[in-house]
Amino acid sequence: MARIDDVARQAGVSSSTVSYVLSGKRSISKPTRDRVLQAVKDLGYRPHAGARALASSRTNVIGLMLPLRPGVNVAVVMEFASGVVTRARELAHDVLIVTADDPDAIGRAIGGSMVDSLIVMDVESNDPRIGVLSDSPVPVMLIGLPDDPGGLSCVDFDFEGAGRLAVARLAARGHTHLALIGSPPSVYERGTSYARRLDRGYRAACADRGLEARVLQTTASIAAGQEAIAELLAAHPEITGVVVHNEAALPGVLMGRAGLAEPLDVVAIAPESIATGLGTRLDLIALPAQAIGREAVDLVMAQSDEGAAAQTRLLSPQARALDPSAS
Repeated sequence: MARIDDVARQAGVSSSTVSYVLSGKRSISKPTRDRVLQAVKDLGYRPHAGARALASSRTNVIGLMLPLRPGVNVAVVMEFASGVVTRARELAHDVLIVTADDPDAIGRAIGGSMVDSLIVMDVESNDPRIGVLSDSPVPVMLIGLPDDPGGLSCVDFDFEGAGRLAVARLAARGHTHLALIGSPPSVYERGTSYARRLDRGYRAACADRGLEARVLQTTASIAAGQEAIAELLAAHPEITGVVVHNEAALPGVLMGRAGLAEPLDVVAIAPESIATGLGTRLDLIALPAQAIGREAVDLVMAQSDEGAAAQTRLLSPQARALDPSAS
């Protein structure tokens, strides 16, 4: 059975444009309208009742699917959510937060006239929600980048680029023995996109320089960070540079570094608010979580209001040295 994204793909437009043509809710140019109607006829598409009902009214509510899964750092997640809520409020919209992520929860949010659009977080590389979301009668924005977005729009941080940049920063300072202290094992095991992409960028940058790419997946706690440093240096005392992508473990890593006889260079990938609050010297590649949340709202609103085409946007990583003693 044809879905709305199949019609959109054949007509070369966004799913929301197909919805506007079928509902008559917004004025669409005749050439575009003709292409959509021809695609509908060719594919035998039949919009379901929920889509037709939703197209006839606006709620001024954006849905935010924010699943609280094992290994998720709530403080970081709330930075994304803060960006979404703040930007939505500026645009006179409210936000409905959905913490479940099963198909029934998705259906309630997008098929029950509750929201005008939906933003989805904690995206996996092979996310099982893509099929349901691709058939959504309302615009959908992913905060994350799956292997196959299924025609959906995506916005995220360039985690692969961040992994490469972290290695480049350390290599430029002469470090040839590196390690990545990464996300919790549960995050890797469920195939979370950001962890896999950062790992891929880190490994690729090490390979480009002929360096061994050591990786240690670490649970999210201060104690785990301390243990990670002790474990790494016990097995590989030659390590002098560490990339940390685990905000909860980062304080422990820095505490473990403080007790070493030899200096250890750290590059952290974390929201600036978390890194600066630690009060110690390190390189920071700031995760612009609030900016990504705001961007997600702007992009999904453009789809909802203007029928903008689906797109993928990755925010580029930037690095800078944090040195509280210099301020």
